[in-house]
Amino acid sequence: MKSFALSLLMAAPEGSSSTGGAAFLQFLPFIAIIAIFYFLIIRPQNKKQKETQRMLDALKKGDRVITIGGVHGVIQNVRDHSVIIKVDDNVKLEFNRSAISSVESAAKEVKDEKSGKLEDKQDEKSEEAGEADGVNDK
Repeated sequence: MKSFALSLLMAAPEGSSSTGGAAFLQFLPFIAIIAIFYFLIIRPQNKKQKETQRMLDALKKGDRVITIGGVHGVIQNVRDHSVIIKVDDNVKLEFNRSAISSVESAAKEVKDEKSGKLEDKQDEKSEEAGEADGVNDK
C-alpha cells in the first residue's frame, strides 16, 4: 500500500509535457501583487525612514523641534543618542534623538531691549502678518 501511494506522489502529472510558459502565466498574478506591494508600501516606507534618519542626523543647537509626545522646544545641546531641549526659561528636558518627530526651523532668538525677554523673529513676523490680515486674536 505504501509503495502505491509513493508511486502516485512521484508520478508526473499528465499535462507536464507542456512548455514552461504556462507555468509562468500561473505565477504572473503573484508577481504583479509583489510588485504592487513594493511600489505602494515598501518603497515609500523606506524613503520616509531614510528622510527621518537624515533629519535626526542633522539636528543642531538652536533648532526648534517637536517631540513625538508633542513637546515644543529649542535644542540646547546635542549628544550621541540624546538631545537636551529648552522648553521654558529654566526648564530643560533630555530626550532620545528618536523621540524627535519634526524640526520646525532654526530658532533665531533676539533680546527685546525694552522687556529683556527672548523672542523669536519668526513669531514676530507671523504676528505682524496676522495683524495685517485682521486675524490676530489677542
